[in-house]
Amino acid sequence: MSAEEVVMTEKTAVGEAHSKLILVGEHAVVHGKPAIALPFPLIKVASTVSDDEGAVYLESDLYKGPLEEAPQTLAGVVHTVKKTCRMLDMPFRDLKIQIDSTIPPGKGLGSSASVAIAIVKSLFNYQNKPYTTEVLLELANISETYAHGAPSGIDSLTITSSSPVWFEKDKAIDYVKPNGEFYFVVADTGQMADTKSAIATVTSLFKATPLMMHDAIEKIGDITHQVKSALEKSSKQMLGRLLNEAQKELETIGVSDESLNRLIQFAREQGALGAKLTGGGKGGCIIALAKNVIHSKQLSEKLMEFGAQAVWPFVLKNEQ
Repeated sequence: MSAEEVVMTEKTAVGEAHSKLILVGEHAVVHGKPAIALPFPLIKVASTVSDDEGAVYLESDLYKGPLEEAPQTLAGVVHTVKKTCRMLDMPFRDLKIQIDSTIPPGKGLGSSASVAIAIVKSLFNYQNKPYTTEVLLELANISETYAHGAPSGIDSLTITSSSPVWFEKDKAIDYVKPNGEFYFVVADTGQMADTKSAIATVTSLFKATPLMMHDAIEKIGDITHQVKSALEKSSKQMLGRLLNEAQKELETIGVSDESLNRLIQFAREQGALGAKLTGGGKGGCIIALAKNVIHSKQLSEKLMEFGAQAVWPFVLKNEQ
């Protein structure tokens, strides 16, 4: 636990969790291909637990009231809190949980996993008990199962990591060590990502055009391996080209949409080395690779002027 994650008073404890981005490998990861995900520390969730007599009370932008009466959309949070309380041998009552988040929900940035991890940390800190990454992942997976059905686990893994994650289903987790600095801009289309619709489209196309879909998934897998190499060799031009190629395949499998294509095309016209959607698609966010720090700032400003709901310029570098 780092110092900034634990803020203790006699009656209060705080837990924090950052966001995540998928750099490459969306949808193909479900079919056994690798994906690369990036910790995204610019936007975070803080969960504050304090004494409060009576039923457990939740205060958040989405809902304020007794946790047991929360809407079905928060069922994962309810069950995560209950399981965490059982694990800590503490009663499920006399608590107030306040969620403060700068992560927009439903944009493919890992909001649900971040909230779950922040809550778990805050409850452990409230009891002054240590936690492991394994425990965080186990408890966050409860919430993710409610949110996504059968989660890959990539969101929670990346949110608990400080390094880019190399993820393959049913394989040991590995990490990517970028060489040099890569300047990215993430831009929000303003449209909620409709991941369920995107998955339904992929499933439908697999039935209708299996050879085309198999080819596209294979290509995304190959691109992901090449992206890892580009990051390790500090090859910005190659990385940009690969991001564009990945976007082309994501369009082929039907998960991009007009809101994403519009921002992607504009970013490229403004000199981005590459741009693609990030996350499940059908709305949500794009990620663009800028040439340098100055271009990153300029690109961010232009995307906002063009109509992006929010932009986040950030630099990826090896933190080890």
